[in-house]
Amino acid sequence: MPPSRSLIVRLLRPVAILALAWLALSWFAVLVLRFVPPWTSAVMMERRLSALIHGEPDFHLRYRWVPWSEVSPYVPMAMVAGEDQKFPFHHGFDFDSIQNAMDAAEDGKRLRGASTISQQTAKNLFLWNGRSFVRKGLEAYFTVLIEATWPKQRILEVYMNIAELGDGVYGVGAASDAYFHTAPARLAPAQAARLAAVLPSPRRFKVAQPSPYVLSRAAWIQQQMGQLGGPGYLRGDTPAQVRRTR
Repeated sequence: MPPSRSLIVRLLRPVAILALAWLALSWFAVLVLRFVPPWTSAVMMERRLSALIHGEPDFHLRYRWVPWSEVSPYVPMAMVAGEDQKFPFHHGFDFDSIQNAMDAAEDGKRLRGASTISQQTAKNLFLWNGRSFVRKGLEAYFTVLIEATWPKQRILEVYMNIAELGDGVYGVGAASDAYFHTAPARLAPAQAARLAAVLPSPRRFKVAQPSPYVLSRAAWIQQQMGQLGGPGYLRGDTPAQVRRTR
C-alpha cells in the first residue's frame, strides 16, 4: 500500500470508529428511554445554562414525570389537535406540511413550522433550540430512531412530559401544579386545550394569563379534539380529514 494511502487509512480509521460508537450510543440512549423516564432533557439543560450565564437568580426549573395512565386523556388529544393532527398516521415527518412551508418561504411569506410531534420530541430530548442545518439533520436522525424504536403512545407520553409550557415549566405534571393546582389526571378539556394553545411559544404566550389569541386558539383546539373523534384517534383507529395548525 502506498505511504500516502496508508496514512489516509490510519487517519480515517479512528474517525470511523468514533462515528460507529456515536451511532451505537445514540441508538442505545433512544432504546433505554423507550422504557425509562428521562430525568431531564437537552432543552431543559440549555435553559438552566442560559439562566446561569445571564444571571437569573430567581429562575427555577419545574419538571415532574407523570406516566400516561396518570394523565387526563384530554392532554395528548389537545397536543395532537393543536400541533400535529397527522401524528397517528405519519412515520415521523409530514412531507405535505414541509412542502407547504417551503412553498410559502419561496413566496416570501412568513416561515411556518412543519415539525411533527416526533421531531419536536427528538429536538427537546437530545438537541438544542435553533434553525441550523446541523441541528435539523440531527433532529431528522433522532426522529428516525424514535419512530423505529418507540410506539406512538410512548412518543406522546415523552412529549407531553418534556414540552416547555412556560418559562422553566416543563411537562404536564409541572404545568398542572403551576397553573391549575390539580393532578394531571383531573385536567378538563378546556385546561388541556389551553396548555396546547401556548405551543410552540410558551415564553411568549401564557397559560396563567392567556391573551385573547391564546383563548381563541384554545377554543379552536377544543373544537378540533371533538371533531377528531376522541381517544380512538390517537390509536389510529379513526382516519379523518386533518390539516396542519402551525
